[in-house]
Amino acid sequence: MNKIPTFKNPELLKIALTHRSYINEHPEVKEHNERLEFLGDAVLNYIVGDMLFREYEDITEAQLTRLRAALIDQKQLAKFASQLGIGRMILLGKGTEINGGRENPSLLSDTFEAIIGAYYLDSTMTPVKTFIKRLFLPVADNIIYPDPEQNDPADLIDAKNRLQHWAAREYQVNPQYEIVDEDGPPHDKEFVIEVSVHGEVYGRGWGKRKQDAEKRAAERALKKLGLLE
Repeated sequence: MNKIPTFKNPELLKIALTHRSYINEHPEVKEHNERLEFLGDAVLNYIVGDMLFREYEDITEAQLTRLRAALIDQKQLAKFASQLGIGRMILLGKGTEINGGRENPSLLSDTFEAIIGAYYLDSTMTPVKTFIKRLFLPVADNIIYPDPEQNDPADLIDAKNRLQHWAAREYQVNPQYEIVDEDGPPHDKEFVIEVSVHGEVYGRGWGKRKQDAEKRAAERALKKLGLLE
């Protein structure tokens, strides 16, 4: 079960959990979490970008950018905050709490960023990377390998790249594409290509170009694996 990491300096965590509205009602408290939120946002952008660059070697810069944006948007960060139980720990003013502050996506997202900033100050980059990877990587995989019962609105990477990533994860190999048949005259051929992974054929595709046949073979392989409708 995911939980907030242990802090060597608990005061840093307390500041990260302190909303501005709490200070308005408790003047003895001198610091809220907005500066830590700023730092956490910068740390998240760097670590998530680095993680995606290393984990998904075959997707483009534009696809990496879209994937990172999906992972660090307000809605997704609020989900992470809810998983960690942050809502019940935030120090809020009474008015903000009455108005649903503990379930407010913007407030949860900001507090999550503040905690990342605080943890970065409390430790080193390595444990922060470990913590973020444990939370974020399963979500990234789910975006790339969506539930087969749902549509994939992001269309983040094409079938060949998705199959290659799956094969690397499962077997540490790349898919092998082989022409098994050709039909038609030289100027108008149709290619039949099979794709195999770890010695097993997963799909067959047809096309006027080898690239098209490979793509269709990869799509059929993903369907066989339950990773595509």
